[in-house]
Amino acid sequence: MIPRHQKLLYVILLLASLVMGVTLWQLRERAHKRLIAGQDSAPTSAPQVAPAEQATLLVANDSDGSLLPQVHSLPLPPDPGARARAVLGKLLDLYADPDAAHPVPGGGSSVLQVFLLPAPPVGASAQTVPPSPEQRQTGPQLAVVNLTGSFAASHPSGIQTETLTVLSICGTLHASLPRVTQVRFLVDGVERATLAGHADLTRTYLPADALPAEGAHP
Repeated sequence: MIPRHQKLLYVILLLASLVMGVTLWQLRERAHKRLIAGQDSAPTSAPQVAPAEQATLLVANDSDGSLLPQVHSLPLPPDPGARARAVLGKLLDLYADPDAAHPVPGGGSSVLQVFLLPAPPVGASAQTVPPSPEQRQTGPQLAVVNLTGSFAASHPSGIQTETLTVLSICGTLHASLPRVTQVRFLVDGVERATLAGHADLTRTYLPADALPAEGAHP
């Protein structure tokens, strides 16, 4: 004869087992639904990579102070600002190479952003009439290159080496984006007097004028 209190204990354990079984089944169903939802929301194809294109870079050489065009194949996104950042990133990657003819540390990550704006007329005052929508779409552009503070801080000091870096950036932008006719520089988002003590970063550069004849000095 089973005592009454043991029968009661068995009933309680049986009910607890049933409740636990139902709870586990519900948790399993919820986990299964989340898994299916995750699979449905996952991309069905790999993200597209920008196609490789030919880009002309104006590469500096410290030995003779020249800027020479080099054609490189690299992925270029369709957005003009991202495109400009990509070509400048490649240029600075070349300079960061241990065997570079114009050694500058930092590499492509030294370019934070490149902003493309309608270029004001050279010598224009602040009261100049804003450009029309047509001019914004097809007119000349001002490129604002925002460099990192670490790039400026580690850049070799000297009038020639700094000038070569600045002019090669300007020339590369113009060669890849011909609408860029003016270039200005920021460092960490603010104006800086010089790159590393010599090259003036407060002025507006005209890259078309900076492009040398092949083999010529800047």
